[in-house]
Amino acid sequence: MSVLGGSFAPVALAFGVLGLPGATAKTLSVVLAAQSVPMVAFMLFGGVIADRLPRQRVMMAGESMNTVAYLSLAAMFVSGWSPLPAMAAAAALSGIGMATLFPALIGLVPEVVPADQLQAANGLIGLGVNISRVLGVVAGGGAVVLLGSGWALVASASMFGLAAALISGLGRISPRRVTDGQKRQSVLTDLREGWQIFISKQWLWVVVAQFAVLVMALQAAHGVLGPVVAKQELGGAAAWSAALAAQTVGMIVGVVIAMRLRPRRPILVATLAMLLSALPYLTLGLSAPLWTLAIAFFLMGISHDIFGVLWNTTMQREIPPESLSRVSSYDALGSLMFGPIGLLVAGPVALAVGPKPALLGCAAIIVIVTLLALVSPDVRNLRAPAEAAAPPEELPVAVAVAGSDAR
Repeated sequence: MSVLGGSFAPVALAFGVLGLPGATAKTLSVVLAAQSVPMVAFMLFGGVIADRLPRQRVMMAGESMNTVAYLSLAAMFVSGWSPLPAMAAAAALSGIGMATLFPALIGLVPEVVPADQLQAANGLIGLGVNISRVLGVVAGGGAVVLLGSGWALVASASMFGLAAALISGLGRISPRRVTDGQKRQSVLTDLREGWQIFISKQWLWVVVAQFAVLVMALQAAHGVLGPVVAKQELGGAAAWSAALAAQTVGMIVGVVIAMRLRPRRPILVATLAMLLSALPYLTLGLSAPLWTLAIAFFLMGISHDIFGVLWNTTMQREIPPESLSRVSSYDALGSLMFGPIGLLVAGPVALAVGPKPALLGCAAIIVIVTLLALVSPDVRNLRAPAEAAAPPEELPVAVAVAGSDAR
């Protein structure tokens, strides 16, 4: 429900802002920046909060912040009173809410799911996220057309509110033990402890460093260069949408595969899977036909969700529960921090060398940084527990079943 609300919101927010009297692309940029900057800036503190307080309540607080933020934006659009500072403040509240949600979610899953069913639970979460993302993008556009941006944002806010109610329905979770010494620690001390754990795991910081560069290349290729070449050679938006639809199908298939996959070396398998991310940009750069591009995007979708499920499961097994949210916040911050640079440099590079050579460069960067990550012995050799690597006889059909089995 949270992802569904989040997928609804961008379309409604963009067209709501652009539909205001005197609004321009610059106005939209200010609102979106007001949302993204606090999200990145608050991510580490979100991890500290989720490690100090009950994660269930932290997630409810994050969903509630999103509810208030989007209801406020909806009221501005419906009423016609939409000063830019007020819109920016509401967007900033939403960004903080998202920064609160993610670290708490990663830490909450092991609290309600038995260790031997973590991978299945992460797979089910991924399946729900992918389906909700597709439904949200499609339904969000229709809601804006039929209801208007303001009322579409009311629907988005309602979904965040329902998500908070669903999280509260998890029931009572055994509280994590926090010593008096931990309670007296400063936020900076908590952050330093999280950082020390982060850098002590070679497989963790190596893959995050890999993703810092990989995401930069993905943002440039996926956000700017790919659509440019699709417009020039493949017929425009229809072809690009078909390729993205193939990626979405691949993501769903990837989750199903990941739920059954039990590799003895999960980080090695997850890292190797990311090599497939280079295929779409290699295909575009070589002017391959659309059906080839669709297959490449399908394989890319599979690789991303195999990585996501194996990565989250390994973190939940290897990182101490009391530090998991802080470490996951360093993971998120490090992986995403260079993404905006990719978006900024893609246009100038495309003008300097051409979009297709730039796409081939992005594909090469993805392959090189992935192979460099494999140089790390920990990335290659980290092993899953014996019971986790054994093929499961039957996977649970819902996270709720797993939770009840644990009790």
